[in-house]
Amino acid sequence: MKIEVPKSKASRLVNPGEVILVSSAYKDKSNIITLAWHMPISKDPALLGIAVAKSHFSYELIKESEEFIINIPGFDILKEVIFCGSTTGRKADKFKESNLSAAKAERLIKTPVIKECLGHIECSLSDVKDIGDHGLFIGEVIYAAAEKDLFGEAWHIDKAKLIFHFGGALFTTNAEKIDIS
Repeated sequence: MKIEVPKSKASRLVNPGEVILVSSAYKDKSNIITLAWHMPISKDPALLGIAVAKSHFSYELIKESEEFIINIPGFDILKEVIFCGSTTGRKADKFKESNLSAAKAERLIKTPVIKECLGHIECSLSDVKDIGDHGLFIGEVIYAAAEKDLFGEAWHIDKAKLIFHFGGALFTTNAEKIDIS
């Protein structure tokens, strides 16, 4: 027997989504936003998409700067991830208040990486589509890096404890690797 799921919660049927922290900066402002709505869009060129609510501070920063960084957090910084997802960057310096460290990116000039994260994907804004109450930011990957001991052809699941969001206050991490080769 199935139950009806409200349309407003339908996206939770396709979650869990891996949680990312997106850093952005413009002029003297920087911010971190927690997102689970993201996707690969193209391999050649390498394009990734992130969905950001139009009401969020990061929406403005990314639109103005035309760049953003996808930072992949580990489960060990879940508290900081939740803080960045529940606090507005309009009123708080999330780097300072979360004790996350801003570090210089490899290729981008304005936007910092988050030092405590397991990996980073630097993106130059390729396009933005306004869709409903969100903007779909399409970024061209210009540089990507991951912790050497945690990534090979993919994340080493036995070592890299990623965060997945089920919606609301429900989170999990990867539990086991299944190799079907």
